[in-house]
Amino acid sequence: MPKLDKFDIAILKVLQEDARATNVEIAERINLSPSPCLRRIRNLEKSGVLRGYRADIDRKEVGLGLTVFVEIKVGQHSQENARRQQEALFAIPEVVSCFLISGNADFLAEVVVEDLSAYERLLTETLLTLPGVTDIRSNFAIRTIKTAGPLKLPVL
Repeated sequence: MPKLDKFDIAILKVLQEDARATNVEIAERINLSPSPCLRRIRNLEKSGVLRGYRADIDRKEVGLGLTVFVEIKVGQHSQENARRQQEALFAIPEVVSCFLISGNADFLAEVVVEDLSAYERLLTETLLTLPGVTDIRSNFAIRTIKTAGPLKLPVL
């Protein structure tokens, strides 16, 4: 991991606020000239600190009205089984985020679908057929309070 300085942190803060900001706008906001600013942005991208840019889409406005947090427990723990499970979960488009966790479950997946019927299909046709699954618990979001919030970056 690269060592980040105050300019790198400032660039990341600006991009979290507005990923469409131009290099010149970013440079002005962090008091750096455009050329070194662009070089720093490219270094952040190349090192993997800055993984990409994406649009923040209102789920309901595009017909995705149900968010489900799915706890998945698997049996027969091994590195190979964990790898296969992770690959399978990664390949499911409705899974928008997924974590290997400790506790009662092994994985926690955030699933976004149109409605309860769509989730039922996903559950019965896909999730329950994943290799090694022994238990699934579904937690339905009633209201979205905050999604994809900016990271609280360190102050340098």
